[in-house]
Amino acid sequence: MAAIPLCVDLDGTLTSSDLLIESFFALVKRNPLYLLYCLEWLLRGKAYLKAQIAEHAAIDVSLLPYNGRLIDFLKKESAAGRDLYLCTAGNQRFAEQIARHLGFFKGVMSSNESINLSGTNKASVLTAEFGVQGFDYCGNARADLPVWKQSRTAIVVGGKSIQAAARKVNQTTVIFDNKRSLFRLAVREMRVYQWVKNLLIFVPLLASHRFTNIDALKVAGIAFLSFCLCASSIYILNDMLDLDADRRHSRKCKRPFASGELPLVSGIGMLFVLLLASASLAVFLPPAFQLVLACYVAMTLAYSFHLKRVTLVDVFTLAALYTTRIVAGGAAVDVVPSDWLIMFSVMIFLSLALVKRYTELDKMQREGKDSTSGRGYLTADMSIVRSFGPAAGYVAVLVLALYMNSAAVTGLYRHPHRLWIFFVLVLYWISRVWMVAFRGQMHDDPIVYAFRNRSSLVIMMLCVAAVLFAI
Repeated sequence: MAAIPLCVDLDGTLTSSDLLIESFFALVKRNPLYLLYCLEWLLRGKAYLKAQIAEHAAIDVSLLPYNGRLIDFLKKESAAGRDLYLCTAGNQRFAEQIARHLGFFKGVMSSNESINLSGTNKASVLTAEFGVQGFDYCGNARADLPVWKQSRTAIVVGGKSIQAAARKVNQTTVIFDNKRSLFRLAVREMRVYQWVKNLLIFVPLLASHRFTNIDALKVAGIAFLSFCLCASSIYILNDMLDLDADRRHSRKCKRPFASGELPLVSGIGMLFVLLLASASLAVFLPPAFQLVLACYVAMTLAYSFHLKRVTLVDVFTLAALYTTRIVAGGAAVDVVPSDWLIMFSVMIFLSLALVKRYTELDKMQREGKDSTSGRGYLTADMSIVRSFGPAAGYVAVLVLALYMNSAAVTGLYRHPHRLWIFFVLVLYWISRVWMVAFRGQMHDDPIVYAFRNRSSLVIMMLCVAAVLFAI
């Protein structure tokens, strides 16, 4: 065994990521205009595209999701005196960085500007170097079948489908089974639990007292589903853009893309399918809703690529994105949200966005770090965020109090004085949210916390009851 060299594939085998896709998103995150360059480079061939992306993008190879079982196997083979070679369709620059990081490869064979080392090209290079059946090969995809056909032993990293295909071309196989439920991982990546935020779509119906109109409820339901699918596509894009930052995060490193459980190529497919499904539903809604949805996508893209890294602008953008859901709900059912509702929404969600940033900074301080990864905040900013946040929350409560003393209330509510119950509940809730944050007990997303925390759920139900009581 030691006399037979072992050649190991990279993407999907040694690491569960795809370096071409990962480096592409790292490059586009730096500057979205690189997307145009990538189209030009692709016209000159896939090998040239890989070379140019590798030259302009940087990846921290120490953070890649490596296959732990396979790494242990390779270390044992290397310790037994076996020569190991990293043979990848990935570009030479990344391949050499990974080989140096792992430290047990004797050599590297990879793509360059003129040759894409994949499929039959890889089989030809390896047989020329080692001879037919003069090497063992470890891979994971159908592109590796020509290589397995020429190798002595096929080492397969993957599920039953690729295992069966490998056995047809090479009877001597070693299996590293890779069982995973892609459907379950895809649902996780869509963050269905975050869809609760889109319940804001129904707020204009409640505020305009049209919640008993079945037709309006149906329209709002379609708008809700369209917004949910659109939001999930944005979550997927965010996670593919933030791979490096997520892998450095104690909790986000477990996300499907960051951990390597869900292939990045699946994410690209999901992104386009969800956007198409969202747009297909939006066709059945008024043009005003379609315009608001398009603005939401534009704002989230701006946030993902740049605004999230700009101090304070990020939290104002988050507040605007939450308020956009209310505007979208109004556009769907032809209800124009009042200025009171818009002002209250902006201030309450600004406060909650600052809760999120404060929680992140508090965690960074506990871990002894000076700044947040991928954000524009320093732990020294905690005191000012702690001042801004509660102030924004109490301004929202003040807006609510002014609204309840306005002429608009008497025309909408039979018993407007009962709305003071709602006022007290909101005042208590926002105060409690910040107290929980100061104690370090807040989930990093206060909206999700609100729907998971029993006390918050009770308060929200009481708020709805108070509004109905006043009507």
